[in-house]
Amino acid sequence: MTLPFRLGLTGSIGMGKSTTAEMFAAEGVPVWDADATVHRLYGPGGAAVPEVAALCPECVRIGSVDRAALKNWLANGHGRLARLEAAIHPLVAEDRARFLAAERMPVVLLDIPLLYETGAETGCDAVVVVSVPEEIQRARVLARPGMSEAHLDAILARQMPDAEKRARADYVIETRSLEAARAAVQDVLRNIRGSLNA
Repeated sequence: MTLPFRLGLTGSIGMGKSTTAEMFAAEGVPVWDADATVHRLYGPGGAAVPEVAALCPECVRIGSVDRAALKNWLANGHGRLARLEAAIHPLVAEDRARFLAAERMPVVLLDIPLLYETGAETGCDAVVVVSVPEEIQRARVLARPGMSEAHLDAILARQMPDAEKRARADYVIETRSLEAARAAVQDVLRNIRGSLNA
C-alpha cells in the first residue's frame, strides 16, 4: 500500500496556521489536525482519559479531561509535562497512522503546531511553515481575549524561533493577506502534484 504524500504544516502562534490549513482543505487536501486529535482524546470516552487519570485523578471529571485542571497541575510540578507527553504522544501518533492508512488522496496535510519541537518532521515528506513579521504576529495574538504580553512571551519561549522554522522548511507561506496565502497554497500544491506526476 502506498501512503499519500505527507505535507507537514506548522508555524508559531498567531502566524495564521489554522486559516492556512482551511485553505488546503478547500483545495481538496484531507487534513489531520493534531490539536483536534488531542481534544478528541481528552473528550468523553477518549483514549487519553485513563492515561491522564493515572497521572492526575483530579484532572478527570465526568469521564473527560478537565483542561483547566490539567493546565494547573502541569504548572505546579517539575517534570509533569514530560510525563504527560510520554503518555499522550503515542496515542496521537496512532491516530495519525490510522488517518494515513485510511487516506486515498495523493496528498494529505498534517497540521502539527509543535512539528519541529516534537521531531514530527521525520514523518513528513515536506514541511510548509506559515509566517508573518513579528509585529503582525504580536498584534494578532494580543488581540485575543485574555492574552497578555507575559503569556505570549511564555508561549513563544516553548516554540522554536520563526527564523529557524523558516530556514528548515521546504515551503514558507506568508499570511499577511488571505489572497497571498491562498495563492501560495495553490503554488505549493501545484509544485507537489507536479513532482508526483513527473
